[in-house]
Amino acid sequence: MKLKKLTLVVSALFVSGATFAATEADVDTTFSPYKSGAPKFAGLTTGMTINKGNVEQFKEVLSVGTYRAIKEGWTEIKVGATTSFDLSKPYVDATRKHLNTAKLGANSGDLTGYVAGRPFPEEPDAKDPRAGEKLAWNYKYGVNWGDNASINPFYWKYRNMSTGQVEKTIKFDFHFLNLKHRVKDAPVPEVPGNASNLYRAIYVHVQEPMDLKNTQLLIQRYDDDQKIDDAYLYLGFQRRVRRLATGQVTDSFLGSDLMIEDFEGYNGRVSDMKWTYKGTKNILLPLWNHNEQKLSDEFKDPDGYKYVDFGGQGGCFYQGTYQLRKVYVIEATPVNPNHPIGKRVFYMDSQLQNLNSAVEIYDRKGELWKIWSVGKSHADAHLPMNKGSGIGIDDAFSMVDVQAKHCTTGHFKGQVDYKQNPPSMFQVQYMRGGD
Repeated sequence: MKLKKLTLVVSALFVSGATFAATEADVDTTFSPYKSGAPKFAGLTTGMTINKGNVEQFKEVLSVGTYRAIKEGWTEIKVGATTSFDLSKPYVDATRKHLNTAKLGANSGDLTGYVAGRPFPEEPDAKDPRAGEKLAWNYKYGVNWGDNASINPFYWKYRNMSTGQVEKTIKFDFHFLNLKHRVKDAPVPEVPGNASNLYRAIYVHVQEPMDLKNTQLLIQRYDDDQKIDDAYLYLGFQRRVRRLATGQVTDSFLGSDLMIEDFEGYNGRVSDMKWTYKGTKNILLPLWNHNEQKLSDEFKDPDGYKYVDFGGQGGCFYQGTYQLRKVYVIEATPVNPNHPIGKRVFYMDSQLQNLNSAVEIYDRKGELWKIWSVGKSHADAHLPMNKGSGIGIDDAFSMVDVQAKHCTTGHFKGQVDYKQNPPSMFQVQYMRGGD
């Protein structure tokens, strides 16, 4: 009987997360993983190219999707030096100040005590059954564009991977705003007048082509993860706002290879997925210095800004360098059995803790369906306005449907500027006045 009681106590501690309290040393490790040196792998050197001829030698340090793309001869990658992507000091300071205040509740999607910073900065432990969920919370409350930012312009291209034909080009502007848990840009810690207790909002606006011009999307995410997001779509030719049904966030967005749930790597609730931590590895991820990459002259930006170039099979793959990084592998399985995907596998960079550097999406039969990745630039090697922001700047994306041999590519001009993202922009009324 005593043994049984002890087992129950230990199990309860595991569920609550009490046995995995973070320390000051954990904070140092999570934000400075390369303080003692960069990871290494036999034969891997800065400046080398990994291609179909040598990919087997480096399979161990490649995500499944990247390995598949190189093995098939669709692309090759150049290796860059591992560098530190330091996050903003206010976010790190907030993590220290509120260490161990965030606690998991009884159910996935329950979190109490969170104030600001990284909720769970400790190293994930394979013995912790909720380690994956904690990493998901770190993503939700992470530095995903910071307190506010925009991508303007943001070009999407729909491409036939077999022929290279560009079927459609859409010019967007995307905007992001954290309404709560703000740490850097005024107002801190919350945007006033937030009666609905929203945490974050995304506003999307189509500039071109004419047949889609002024199409708008608004996503409002609640601080309470158990509440379903509010999402609204405005179609310019209809001149009305309609609320999106829950299932529509998993439909193709404007005919692309992305669903709304794919935005930023994963654009959903923690409670919508079962999160499983699968281990820590050293993996090559697409992180670079924008100003040192092969840039394209295709888009004539007024200020001379140039976008990362694309190449490979069908022009589906960005031509940025990859770094060997410390990575947490996470598997996310939809709670809803009717969800169109079977699972996502994320390779989360341990320093940035975003979810979009390398993602594999599997269909419900368990077969690889899409390879989804976003290349990131160091903020100090991007636009002058981004310098010192402490944000990994999303710089180019590639969503490859390996079954349909089709892709959607993204060309970013990310700007960390609160002036471009007034709170009024993230309200339904703003959409109606957009004509």
